[in-house]
Amino acid sequence: MAARLNAEPALPVEVVDLRRLSSRDLDQLLREEVAIWREELDWDFENSANLVRRFIDVHTLSGSALLVNGQVAGYLYYVVEENKGLIGDLYLLRRFCSAVYEDMLLSCGVNGILGHPHIQRIESQLLMLQFIPDRALPQSRYAINRDRNFMHVKLAGAALGEGRVRQPMYIENWSDHYQDAAAQIIADAYTGHVDSRINDQYRSPAGARRFLFNIVQFPGCGTFFRPASYVAFDAVSGQPCGISLASLVAPEAGHITQICVSPGVRGTGIGHALLRRSLITMREMGCLTASLTVTAANENAVALYESVGFRTIRKFSAYAWEGF
Repeated sequence: MAARLNAEPALPVEVVDLRRLSSRDLDQLLREEVAIWREELDWDFENSANLVRRFIDVHTLSGSALLVNGQVAGYLYYVVEENKGLIGDLYLLRRFCSAVYEDMLLSCGVNGILGHPHIQRIESQLLMLQFIPDRALPQSRYAINRDRNFMHVKLAGAALGEGRVRQPMYIENWSDHYQDAAAQIIADAYTGHVDSRINDQYRSPAGARRFLFNIVQFPGCGTFFRPASYVAFDAVSGQPCGISLASLVAPEAGHITQICVSPGVRGTGIGHALLRRSLITMREMGCLTASLTVTAANENAVALYESVGFRTIRKFSAYAWEGF
């Protein structure tokens, strides 16, 4: 049953189940969202929008749509995997964009996920949600909020000179047989780190393996770009000690999906060397720009990215709910 709301008394406002709609009902909204991602973030959102259309038309996409005066003005969808819910997207047409409407959809999403049995955790990182650091979150006693930066660089002007590496090492191209070693690097790198509160897959090698599988196999962070993905090795032991993984988010735009080093080699310049190698390869293969996301409180990482020319062009919030 639709929920009647009266945030703007002059206009009838209604929240309905996404499964009542077809892709035709969301066509204007999705076309605008694709344009905004491209214009503001250099990101081709068309494949993601087409997946939304496909699942809506078979009535299997969980979530809500906001109708204003009978028109679809916004939507939110989510997926549930075992005991965790993931809010995949929330978008409002620009002329209807308001914190009131966003909060309506966000509340519907969180409470909809909690309607599933055995839910222990909910995560969301919504780049199109307005950045409101003190937003009153649904189920706030279980919620955490971390500021994140979307950073961007024009590769022609990036500072990609060779830095000083204070640890004997060598770098090889990514191969899928490095997945287990990379998962261990991720789990070690994020032990006790703020990002492990945002993404619980960082908390264990098994979770990190799933994270890596999703990066390589699915287009959520773009199409995995193997030529610009690298693994660093300790030259003495031969053990992997760092990774830089890349994707293409548009024909001429790359994205760093993951970069981290083992705790024992932090501060040795290996992270810079990996980032530099990925960005140089992107540039050589025709990318004009690159992007990445980073938690604002991770000051060392932010400083590294700024040193090669990245600048924050959007701030957004990462939300997680846990401990129900």
